Amino acid sequence: MLDRKLIRKDPDRVREGLRKKGASFDLDAFLALDERQRALIQETENLKHERNEASQEISRLKKENRDAGSILERMKRSSDRIKEIDAELKDLGARLDDLALYIPNLPHDSAPYGTCPEHNVVRRSWGAIPEPFDGMLPHWDIGEKLGIIDLAAGSSLSGRGFVVLRGDGARLSRALVNFMIDLHREQGYEEVSVPYLVSRECMVGTAQLPKLAEDMYLSEKDDLFLVPTAEVPLTNMYRGAVLDGARLPVKLTAYSPCFRREAGSYGQDTKGLVRVHQFDKVEMVKLSFPETSYEELESLARDATAVLEALEIPYRVIELCTMDMSFGAAKCYDLETFAPAMGRWLEVSSCSNFEDFQARRANIRFKRRPNEKPEFVHTLNGSGLALPRVIATILELNQTPTGKVRVPRVLVPYLGGREYLEA
Repeated sequence: MLDRKLIRKDPDRVREGLRKKGASFDLDAFLALDERQRALIQETENLKHERNEASQEISRLKKENRDAGSILERMKRSSDRIKEIDAELKDLGARLDDLALYIPNLPHDSAPYGTCPEHNVVRRSWGAIPEPFDGMLPHWDIGEKLGIIDLAAGSSLSGRGFVVLRGDGARLSRALVNFMIDLHREQGYEEVSVPYLVSRECMVGTAQLPKLAEDMYLSEKDDLFLVPTAEVPLTNMYRGAVLDGARLPVKLTAYSPCFRREAGSYGQDTKGLVRVHQFDKVEMVKLSFPETSYEELESLARDATAVLEALEIPYRVIELCTMDMSFGAAKCYDLETFAPAMGRWLEVSSCSNFEDFQARRANIRFKRRPNEKPEFVHTLNGSGLALPRVIATILELNQTPTGKVRVPRVLVPYLGGREYLEA
């Protein structure tokens, strides 16, 4: 969440940030409630001070055997008013805390302003995109022909948006996870195995709740959410903690299945592996010093693109414009690969800097030195990578006119020496 002091002291900056993100939050109403809260706090402090003085005056009058009735009556009125204020402050505090969770992060000044994906900026690209050959099949057709993607079984088991990978498809998925984790460990990330169900507090901490509640899967009996990404448990491992600054940056990586209802996207990209409700992903998370977080963002994106280069997959890095960024991001890069049979780019990773937005929600802080005041860390995360669209790209990019699919060389050892997927 945003720093309440920033909202109060520089509302014009916040308004501009909200405008750039296309947010409709009523900042004036929020500020009015905040002003009311501060006025009531001041009033109750004054009343308590007067009550203390009156108590001392009553003691003096009693020692002198003088009547203190009028002062006692004034004290009672003050006490009654303090009770009224305390009740109103409790309600105001809850309302302000709830409203604050709906204020998006402000975009970094360097983020390009834009209102739609067409305003995103291509920052760099790598590799040559091959021309499709006659008879090239989209990944769902070549996958079914090879017997490695079973769309019908997924739909039968769980409904639209679920997929079964069989045989070499399942092996390819497992090989990708193992390769990605191994590479990220070499890049200095600590491998972590995380729970796939997390508490409501964790989801609030990383800003999936309350804004994205409709996209989340909830086990109501236990009030636990299936993770939409391993970012949630990885970041919340440090919820409420004060870290030794000598540990920063913290670099974590984890595999997890991810669960997203995609509530607003029915009818979009429903064919094949492009948009599914359950998918596997390897995630990278960083906790960093505030002054170095943008350097860490660049290195995070490089760590993600290293996966694509090792897989020999051409890609481009897109810097998202302000209105295409997520609710919590201050700056974001998307990594996209090209699926030649589909003739379109597919997002396989988002690398974001949240600055202290998540850290304030999850109360994650650090101390530069043992005797210094704690500061909020900056949090970053990036997919390294999401598997369904990587698999789709490999199947389309590496298929041959004979119907076989070449296995990226770096994956051959993970697939027992197999160089091709074939029927």
